[in-house]
Amino acid sequence: MKFKTSMDYLKKAAVFLLIAAVIISLSAIAVSAGSSEATAGGDAPPAAGTDNAGDANPSDVKQPSAWDGILSFLPMILIFGVLMYFMLYRPQKKQEKAVNDMRSSLKVGDEISTNGGIIGKILQIKEEFLVIETGNDRTKLKIAKWAVRAVEHRAEDDEDEE
Repeated sequence: MKFKTSMDYLKKAAVFLLIAAVIISLSAIAVSAGSSEATAGGDAPPAAGTDNAGDANPSDVKQPSAWDGILSFLPMILIFGVLMYFMLYRPQKKQEKAVNDMRSSLKVGDEISTNGGIIGKILQIKEEFLVIETGNDRTKLKIAKWAVRAVEHRAEDDEDEE
């Protein structure tokens, strides 16, 4: 079992992209809010080809709002959210389920390895603990069930070989 997998790097990249998207959207909101304040002051020169006869009402001109910036980046944020779900959350839940299924299917006689690197044969199973036998001197260790990393050899496989 690898300690640093490619999934770890994908998680870091997805978090980085999400933070970048949030920063970009916040900066767009700030820019659009700043531009709406600048055009609302009325100091801007009239556009070429417009009638300055005074019959145009200044309130008829649509001013960009802060919501325009938010709504323009909302699809990108939603896409990143969906990508985060499919790249991070869903695979992690599948892996947790597989590990929990493996730990719940332990049987007496299975050869296991622990998170600490100890390899032994299961002698006794309790609700939260296991008693394993290691080495040639038959040392017995009581370990927590959550410390089981993998099943190296199933007890059923021994019966099938005989």
